[in-house]
Amino acid sequence: MSGGPLEGLRVVDLTSVVVGPICSRTLADQGAEVIKVESPGGGDLLRSMAQGSRNPGMSGKFIQFNRNKRSLCLDIKDPEGHAALLALIRTADVFVSNIRPNALDRAGLGWEALRAVNPRLIHCSILAFGRGGPYFNRPAYDPIIQSLSGVAGTFHRATGEPRFVPMVMTDHITGLIAAQCIGFALFRRERSGVGEAIEVPMFENMASFVMSEHLGAGTFDPPVGPLGDGRLLSPDYRPVPTSDGYITVGPNTNAQAFAFFDAIGRPELKTDPRFLSAAARTANAAEYLKIRAAAMRQKTTAEWLVILGAADVPAAAYNSLDDLLEDPHLAATGFFVPEDHPSEGRIRRTATPNRFSGGMRQDALPAPRLGESSRAILRELGVAEEAIDGMIAAGIVTTAEDRA
Repeated sequence: MSGGPLEGLRVVDLTSVVVGPICSRTLADQGAEVIKVESPGGGDLLRSMAQGSRNPGMSGKFIQFNRNKRSLCLDIKDPEGHAALLALIRTADVFVSNIRPNALDRAGLGWEALRAVNPRLIHCSILAFGRGGPYFNRPAYDPIIQSLSGVAGTFHRATGEPRFVPMVMTDHITGLIAAQCIGFALFRRERSGVGEAIEVPMFENMASFVMSEHLGAGTFDPPVGPLGDGRLLSPDYRPVPTSDGYITVGPNTNAQAFAFFDAIGRPELKTDPRFLSAAARTANAAEYLKIRAAAMRQKTTAEWLVILGAADVPAAAYNSLDDLLEDPHLAATGFFVPEDHPSEGRIRRTATPNRFSGGMRQDALPAPRLGESSRAILRELGVAEEAIDGMIAAGIVTTAEDRA
């Protein structure tokens, strides 16, 4: 195998913005052929809503989330366009969407309709909210889920003010979980020979993410203490100032903590009852973090990295967004990939971090222009050239050339 673990798999991708494209990009990076079905009139909203672009419809964020995909621009509300989509789905292994369930059913693309077309299909629907609750079928984006799921509440506990993580974290996490679920379903299909439906709700997944971390004492009935991990919710749980910048230090085991105390010139803390064990340090997290913060101010970041490295204490410099572009480890591992994009010129994109000894995808594809592969995909489905021309003339199909 030389094309990745999902080589030979076809994915029909009816997703947009971030949560769905992260899912389908994950599959594409591992060798799947992903056909991104977009609507005429602009396609995926992320093409235009994100900051930073050289040409209309090709934002930097869209480029990052949609590598290794082909774009079919098709009006699926038109009967002829809908028929073409069903023809494509007949050839597919996976269908993934982040369209609201009721709208998906109205479009004739729900699980019951599509398994009649393709019984081996894995049908993955990424939802805002799961079935059975009062929020089902409501619209939502990342900040709505961060607010509801307790993510913003953790900031409130830590800082006194509810805030969002300044990235669409719930989209990323849910998209990755959806890709994981698709992998599980594909494995079962190998045994059973039949497809299945998957529903991946953002709210419930993020509530699980938060509460697995912070239910803690509330696990027990009755609770044995307040909810929340006090160490993680401390206002001092953050990069701390050195004499010339910031550093993050993370000694957890006894060996690491005691080596840290020696390194900062406080060996007496090794016998302090508050810090004798991981449990004691957790119970006295506020004092422990304050000691760290006070010590780090005494030297430069570079000095501390040498001292703590020699003591085998986990520590790292603080990277700003700009610093990441120059990080020596990312440079050495080839994390930022230079690429000559056919329409956008010289760009840099992130690499696929994970490695498979059985082989990785070799034919990296740049993020597609809207409708870039429309004609080619319809030809592959056996649609006659005259019929394709007619669909283009009627506005049912759009190609990149039509938009140039």
